[in-house]
Parts: sequence; C-alpha cells; structure tokens
Amino acid sequence: MNSLSTPVVGYAPNHGADNNDSNMVLPARPESLAINANDTALIVVDMQNAYSTKGGYLDLAGFDISSTGPVIESIAKAIKAAREAGVQVVFFQNGWDAQYAEAGGPGSPNWHKSNALKTMRKNPELMGTLLAKGTWDYDLVDQLQPQPGDLVVPKPRYSGFFNTAFDSLLRSRGIRNLVFTGIATNVCVESTLRDGFFLEYFGVVLADATHQAGPEYVQQASLYNIETFFGWVSTVDDFCSTLAASTKTQGATA
Repeated sequence: MNSLSTPVVGYAPNHGADNNDSNMVLPARPESLAINANDTALIVVDMQNAYSTKGGYLDLAGFDISSTGPVIESIAKAIKAAREAGVQVVFFQNGWDAQYAEAGGPGSPNWHKSNALKTMRKNPELMGTLLAKGTWDYDLVDQLQPQPGDLVVPKPRYSGFFNTAFDSLLRSRGIRNLVFTGIATNVCVESTLRDGFFLEYFGVVLADATHQAGPEYVQQASLYNIETFFGWVSTVDDFCSTLAASTKTQGATA
C-alpha cells in the first residue's frame, strides 16, 4: 500500500481536545481513511471450517481453498492488533438451523443459489453436515476463536446486515468504520460491505486478509468494485502499524 495519500476521508468525529484517540490515518486506496479506535470495528467474516478447511463446504463444493492458510495467519495478526488497540472485534458465522428452515425452501432464491444446499442435494449423505449450527463445518477455525469482549453474530444470508442484530450492535457502540477480513471476498465480505455503504458505514477491506470463492481474478474484481464504488482497500500491515502508532502516541501523552 502506498504511503499516506491526499485527500484523507472518513468518519472521524472530533471527540474533544482531551481525547488522544483521534486522528489515526489508515493508508488505503483510493484515499487514506481517517479512523478512531472507538469508532471502528474489525469484522471477521465467516472464518469457519466450511470456508477455509479441507473437508469443509467450499472444498466439497469444488472451490480451491489451498491458499487460505496465509489468510488465516493475516487475520490473526489483525485481530491481535485490534484487541490491543481497543478496536471492537466482530465474528460472523454463516449458516442455519439443523433442519435448514432458516435457509428457506424452494420459494427462496437462497435455496436455489446456495452452493452448500446444492451440494447436499447432489450428495444426500452430506445432508445435515454443511453449515448447520452445531456442526464442525459451522464452527470457527481453531486459530481464530472469539475472546471475552468480542462479538459473535450468526447470519442466515450472505450479508451480515440481513436479519441480524449487527446494525444495532454497531450503532449502540457508536461504530461507523468497518474493517473487513474473511471469506469469501466476492460473496459475504462484499455483500456486507455494500449493505454497510447504504447504511452510511465506512467500509475498508484488508486485501491480504481475505480470500475469494473462485479463481484469482474474482478476488481482483471484487477489490476493484469495493475501492471504486463502495469503500476502500488496505492491508494488514498498514492496519496494524496505524493502530500501533496510535497506541504508542497515547502511551506517550498519558
């Protein structure tokens, strides 16, 4: 990511002269983004066995997950930095009840488009094992487990804003900046970031902490969409260094 560019945009309200938490600037494309730790949440999208582990839903549906290991490591790095800086961490878990009532029946487009549901219909022996709450597939990966103070939000569709308490949880905490990580960039990450854009949230995706469902060009297309129309694109290193510099400054002025 390039060094700080002009102009700097974003939602960074002035909390007063005595507040040392203001004026962090995150290098990003197409503009740098002004953020504050207490106005920002790190969003970890669907880092479940289903989406990143051999034998999970995406793998069984024929998607290449061979390069998700470094993504998991990058997300863990971002989570550590967020917790140390006091940034709210939010985990999403995508899936449905054991009977798949929440997935919708033939009257729902989700029933027809969900690759998990289609994979189970094609392979009946898998029924009840993919993205069902309480299963290994639904569980978050071992390397990325919530800690006290983190939020865990279950969601029944691609967007984390649909039929969830996500918007209420954010607004009640004064959060307006959403930093996205997770899988899949072109599906649940982008869907949630887009919906956030329509609800006046500033969304930035950490490109190296996301992974697409599909070929590599899909990742690049999704990042292009985000930085051109709906939000901003940054990196894990820039996110971590921005938070670390702010934490150091606060310590020096305390």
